[in-house]
Amino acid sequence: MSHYILVNEKHCHLPVELEHKIYWAIKAFNSNLNDASQLRKLQINEIEEIRNDAYENSRIHKTRIKEFYDKKILRKTFNVGQKVLFYNSRLHLFPEKLRSRWSGSFIVKHVYLYGAYDIENQKNDNVFKVNRHRLKAYFNNFLVENDSIELRDHVYKD
Repeated sequence: MSHYILVNEKHCHLPVELEHKIYWAIKAFNSNLNDASQLRKLQINEIEEIRNDAYENSRIHKTRIKEFYDKKILRKTFNVGQKVLFYNSRLHLFPEKLRSRWSGSFIVKHVYLYGAYDIENQKNDNVFKVNRHRLKAYFNNFLVENDSIELRDHVYKD
């Protein structure tokens, strides 16, 4: 046994030995260059396939979610002579907490293509054109049942 092994309790690797091992590792790696390039091409193709599958799954998921939400959308269509409420967006300039932004009952006079309507104000007979997104149906025969609420005195005991 050498003195190095006795003192340090491990084998000594001289730099020449390391260079020799590195040289053989590089030589072995370079000898399989064709195999390594084919393996790398296969790995790249597998990554591309995984990415394409992920894009396809994402597209399928997005179409399903869109179909689900589109089923929930209610299209507003109004007929001539129907009563509607008009959304007054000018009230945003002077906000009041308890004032409704939906104003009066208007009558639909003319229906245009792509959701435009002519509505007439019943109070002063003004006719103007609005988009269907600013209208909603007016129910004048809507009955509200008044439920009586009993108030009870609660006695709190200490």
